[in-house]
Amino acid sequence: MARQLADLRPGLVEPFGRALPGARAAVLSRLWRALAFEPLPWIAGRERTRDGLTVRLADGRALRGPDADPFAVDGSVTEVRLAGTAYDDPASLAEGLEVPHGKAFAAELAGSVASLALSRADSAAAPAASAPSWEWEQRVVDGHPYHPGCRYRPGFSVADELAYAPEHRPVVRLRLMPVDRDSGPVSGTWPAEWRDGGRLLLPVHPWQAEHVLRRSEDAGGFAAHPLMALRTLAVPGGPQVKTALSTRLTSSVRDISVGSVLSSRAVSAFAESLTPLLGGLLHVTRTLGAACDGTADLAAVVREAPEVYAGEGERVLPVAALEAAGPAASSSWLDEFAVMALRAGLRLLELGVALEAHGQNLLVVLSRDGRPVRLVYRDLADIRVSPVRLARHGLRLPEGVPARIVTDDVAALRRKLFGSLVAGSLGAAAGSAEALAGLLRRAVGELPSTPDREALLRDPLPVKALTLMRLSPDRPGDLWTHLPNPSSA
Repeated sequence: MARQLADLRPGLVEPFGRALPGARAAVLSRLWRALAFEPLPWIAGRERTRDGLTVRLADGRALRGPDADPFAVDGSVTEVRLAGTAYDDPASLAEGLEVPHGKAFAAELAGSVASLALSRADSAAAPAASAPSWEWEQRVVDGHPYHPGCRYRPGFSVADELAYAPEHRPVVRLRLMPVDRDSGPVSGTWPAEWRDGGRLLLPVHPWQAEHVLRRSEDAGGFAAHPLMALRTLAVPGGPQVKTALSTRLTSSVRDISVGSVLSSRAVSAFAESLTPLLGGLLHVTRTLGAACDGTADLAAVVREAPEVYAGEGERVLPVAALEAAGPAASSSWLDEFAVMALRAGLRLLELGVALEAHGQNLLVVLSRDGRPVRLVYRDLADIRVSPVRLARHGLRLPEGVPARIVTDDVAALRRKLFGSLVAGSLGAAAGSAEALAGLLRRAVGELPSTPDREALLRDPLPVKALTLMRLSPDRPGDLWTHLPNPSSA
């Protein structure tokens, strides 16, 4: 990467070199968390001692390192010893484990380290307080707080990273590609400015156009700013556009399926109908329109910008950007935010909707003086909905909601919300198991007792087994494990 940087951005070569040790430690810390807590089949046992943690492998070797806090985000693990040999590089450690799919995983970790170092080398100061939310999103440098592949983007060259990745703050020109109105489904109202007679003009990410569609023609384009999801971009003064981008981001290849285009408006209208039951506590950005050419390779979803729900003098930030923005520094601020987020999440769960409220999907509206005043949620693609719970409250599952997101399994519903909101958003904001325990006890103590609330305080906490997922290519979908519940310890 350094050689490519010398040609593309020579001024970043030295900062990149300085950032590499910290990037290795950050990724190694995420990997060590997985080795300490995930149900990896080749781990025979774990033992905590006064000196740290020993992980015993099925082949008789032992891994030794510091005690692991599942909610730490400080990247403090700088060395792990495998059979007496010290490793400070997560890719070398993954290869040294000699486990199935380990070599491919090691390559991912090497890419994650390099990309994270580049991200840190090109970081910038915080924008003005009045800046739009996309500017704050672009200050999220480290990516997913717990995923070892936090910055790995297969198929992206260094030039692609600099041109398209949000942390490098580029302006991306989305291309408008014409498709016949009848070639694929359209949901909602497609913007008039993206129509050409009987044809629809679909916004296409330039990487997708070049590497997947391999099309050079278009009908114009417009500038947009990439958000944390990379394939979703903010149109200045307008909506946000989710584009098809067929590369894997962290754990999965994300696309916009024909089915999701068909169902997007129905799911959006359903979620919108529930928000009045929350008394203004949480709003959901509406899906305005979705369209495709009959495939997942050429598709787009247009939705409201979160600023729609911020009043004069207020600003709205993704939860993942709170550290960069500064308001989450005090425990009193975190307490206010946690009460608000848990009240909204648990109320919706009681009604029958489990949000995937991780730091990218959940946003908080801040008052002039930086206090949290309401929440905004975006991207309904992976929520879960329970018809039985809806019926208890006199609500009905509308037509058009895809079967993929429908379940009455209590464990699956709690797993979706608790794994994203508590183990993800609140865990990363708290930064340690001890801090999260206190935060949960204080916040949940202000909420009415429900079976879900009691389970949150009592039961082991579900989290995605992110490394197991990467080492299990033959097992599609999410895999889960459970962490000791910090509030019941």
